[in-house]
Amino acid sequence: MRMRTLTAATTLAVLFSSAALAATPASADSSRILPVKKTGDIVVDAVHQRVFVSDPSNGKIVVTDFGGTVVKQITSLPGVTGLELSADSGTLYAAVRDADAIVAVDTATDTESARYAVGDQPQSVAVAGGRIWFGYGPSGSGDLGSVDLSGEQPVITLEQAKGSWYDAPILDAAPNSAVLVAGQTGSSSATVVSYDVASGTPNRLASVGAGEYMKDLAVTPDGKDVVVASGYPYSHPVFKTADLTPDGSYASATYPNAVAVAGDGTVAAGVDGWYNPDVFVYKPGATTSVREYDFPNTGHTSGADELADSGLAWAPDASRLFAVSYNSDGVYTLRVLDGPTRATTAITVDAPATAARAKKLTVKGKVSSKVALPAGTRLTVTRTDLDSPNGKTLPSVTTRADGTYSFTDTPPAGGKVKYKVAYAGDTGHAAGSGTDTVDVSRAKPTLSINNNGKVYSYGKDVKFTAHLGTTYKNRTVEIWADPSGSDQPKKRVKSGRVDSHGNLSVTLDLKRDTTVTAKFAGDARWQPRSVSSWTGAQASISTSVSGHYKARSTWGHTYYFFHKTKNPLITTKMSYYKDRKQKFEFEVYYQGRWYPGDPAYFALGTDGVSRVNITGDHGQDVGWRFRVRSSYIDGSSGDTVNSTTHGAWKYFTFTR
Repeated sequence: MRMRTLTAATTLAVLFSSAALAATPASADSSRILPVKKTGDIVVDAVHQRVFVSDPSNGKIVVTDFGGTVVKQITSLPGVTGLELSADSGTLYAAVRDADAIVAVDTATDTESARYAVGDQPQSVAVAGGRIWFGYGPSGSGDLGSVDLSGEQPVITLEQAKGSWYDAPILDAAPNSAVLVAGQTGSSSATVVSYDVASGTPNRLASVGAGEYMKDLAVTPDGKDVVVASGYPYSHPVFKTADLTPDGSYASATYPNAVAVAGDGTVAAGVDGWYNPDVFVYKPGATTSVREYDFPNTGHTSGADELADSGLAWAPDASRLFAVSYNSDGVYTLRVLDGPTRATTAITVDAPATAARAKKLTVKGKVSSKVALPAGTRLTVTRTDLDSPNGKTLPSVTTRADGTYSFTDTPPAGGKVKYKVAYAGDTGHAAGSGTDTVDVSRAKPTLSINNNGKVYSYGKDVKFTAHLGTTYKNRTVEIWADPSGSDQPKKRVKSGRVDSHGNLSVTLDLKRDTTVTAKFAGDARWQPRSVSSWTGAQASISTSVSGHYKARSTWGHTYYFFHKTKNPLITTKMSYYKDRKQKFEFEVYYQGRWYPGDPAYFALGTDGVSRVNITGDHGQDVGWRFRVRSSYIDGSSGDTVNSTTHGAWKYFTFTR
């Protein structure tokens, strides 16, 4: 169905691409969404660095670069399914089922260059024995046909395996080979047949049952074997193309649905089951996979993305494996798997949870891989701490025969100390690394901030001094102020190095209760610390009296005199805060002492002013002495922004 092996043209491309890869670090796996509704086949053109994916539902071939980015879409190909690349990589052949045609695409321009009307729904295509072969026919009438382009005019020959196939078979062949392998799909009996097509007429060599509901098959580069992906058995069996006798098997998982063979014979065996790995990578003839891929879930329901049928293709040099997957939302993705022939390398790192600074500790771990690394494998060690935030390289360590390793270190810095152990990778192993973190002790520094518990008058400029004791390198302290009330945020008011006495000061204009905090961020030997002091600020209160006819000093105070027919007006101005009220107290003097009346709370206006008019029959008050006071009571005056503050008493009396 697709070009899977090296040709003369792709060999040259491999040489150049390998030289580039040798000078460029390997890139990470990547993925790109494909603009398709369904996929039929995928092939790789190494000469032009292109990937072709057929979309039978939308009747197009999507063309991407090797990074998975879509560069073109070739349309007007209804029902296009099977794809195959010519030996020189110059032409892509496509089986266009609903147009009854084999279409040729110029891979240099990615445009249609020829269309051969072959009739009767071609669905697969392969190049073998110098001809283009295709499987065609509706269900119940499958057959083989060929297109011979060796003459001046194309020669199309149909019915070359009449009666042999129920459905149109899928096809594959090794490059420059005269052996064509065909497989029966869509049936509980998955039959594989090999043909010698050197003469232009398919000569049946052998046939074999290959499980149930075949989805894909791939011939090895040397043409000696064919690997089959059928829904059952839950493996990828291998058969010799000459006589289709068993020649091994690649273990996979439930519902195999894709297979691809790289130019060096490496096998990618794919399955359609979200509860197992999706792809297993094997070296030729191996019984244990060197790498497995389990695609993540990108859909909106449970279950990981699944591999599409016939959704695997190799770059000829095996540097990349291209896989088409789909999620529960019906979104298809082209996954570019970099360095898939290299076994993954897992490294565990086990360091103590805590340790004392400047004391020796031991770190141990293990390196594991499906392809075991030899004893003496060298690992790099990096320590990252407060003194070396970008990491410090420590002496390398080597593995023992069982893959374990250990080393000792004396951490010079406290805090979180991370040890990273890494393997750079080699031709058979991907790079790997592991980390663990130790909480290394640090001393507790001396830190203080003054004025705790003091209360100051409204608007007082107050000097706050933070003091820092002995530290290692960091001598910077921050001072933060957090005024009471939700409308004013906590803010940093000073930051800097302490002086030679360890002090840093800032002066604040206190108009609210304020929590002042000194912060030390710590350093490599001394732990972070913060301390706070609470400082109160009184409210601003002034009270005035109006409506009196005179004021004079008597009885030890200034008294305001009112005619009995006049109501005293007491005006209080207080620092404003939303919903704030003043407490208004009223007292009368009798027989040498003051007796309180019932206090009342009056709301302030937005200007902070409250006016209280003292009404009543003041004729009865003549000769009596009175006093009033306005106060802010923390928690009772509607807020807790300031500390309790009492205004001055105002004294008055009535005359006739």
